[in-house]
Amino acid sequence: MTGTTRTLRSDARRNRELLTSTAAELFGERGVDVPLEEIARRANVGIGTLYRHFATRDALVEAVYRREVGLLCDGVDELLRDEPADAALATWMRRFANYVAKKRGMAMALKSVLGADSELFTYSHQRIRDALGALVAAAADSGQIRDDVDAEDLLRAMSGICMATDSPGWADRTARLVDLLMDGMRYGAPGARTAAS
Repeated sequence: MTGTTRTLRSDARRNRELLTSTAAELFGERGVDVPLEEIARRANVGIGTLYRHFATRDALVEAVYRREVGLLCDGVDELLRDEPADAALATWMRRFANYVAKKRGMAMALKSVLGADSELFTYSHQRIRDALGALVAAAADSGQIRDDVDAEDLLRAMSGICMATDSPGWADRTARLVDLLMDGMRYGAPGARTAAS
């Protein structure tokens, strides 16, 4: 492989990442209907570069959606390394609520194109279940939450909380509800801290 080929491939990877991160930012600000030209302009690439990577708007939305799921789920090991297991769980739950709030429009757009039972949503839901399951298991194993906490039940509770993420004051309300859930999961746990994180 020549130096030129390596440079082109790294440039292409960099441009793809730049386009997906820029699109995620703009989708969060203005929704998935933002003009593709504006995404390319903000990413400092030509519209042709955008279309080389993403032939359609739906392809870009799907790439951004996959990226955001990855960012949410791939951070579990780092959270568990940097924080006590119960605090890591609480941090992830807040991130999940923010993820849902920002990605609702993308999910709805993709469901209208791909269908609610597509491989993408099966993949995404499994990644989220696995991430939450690992956090719940770590917190329970450390004695910081009760050992009868079921990750699926917690995900349902979080989904209920996230239904209100489009109403005024949702961020503060979500933080309070996550704290309440954490208090309930810590209650009676052998190693639970007395003060909430």
